[in-house]
Amino acid sequence: MTTSKVAIVMGSTSDQTTMRFASETLESLGVDSETRVLSAHRTPEALRDWVDGLEGRGVRVVICGAGGAAHLAGAVAALTTLPVIGVPLVAPNAIAGGLDALLSTVQMPRGIPVATVAVGDAGAVNAGILAAEILATSDELLGGRIKEMRRRNAAKIVSG
Repeated sequence: MTTSKVAIVMGSTSDQTTMRFASETLESLGVDSETRVLSAHRTPEALRDWVDGLEGRGVRVVICGAGGAAHLAGAVAALTTLPVIGVPLVAPNAIAGGLDALLSTVQMPRGIPVATVAVGDAGAVNAGILAAEILATSDELLGGRIKEMRRRNAAKIVSG
């Protein structure tokens, strides 16, 4: 049994280029994660099975990356009460640099929330940070690592 706290899922293997930023961010903060490629449209049964097992594996937050129709985060949020963070991605057929994915991810119906971050690489990094911040509400050591990361980021700006 894994000790993952954050699960990362993306709709296509081509999304790994961007979504690795979420897993790298979590790793840098000492947060365990697992990663899967599942599609809301092409593998709905496998997605449901995966989501059904999340809590049993110790997952507390889910990060979903998808482009185009970008229904993955919404499909996951419909199947669990765990916090879901959506990362809109730029698909090969993207409209306006990923605006289609952003709107598909953020426009959820009342009662099924998806926290949505920026499109692309910055969004993947921020999803990792946001997931860690959620976990840090009950983990003081993790909260300290996040504060230290923020201090380092600020120092880069000030010294630049």
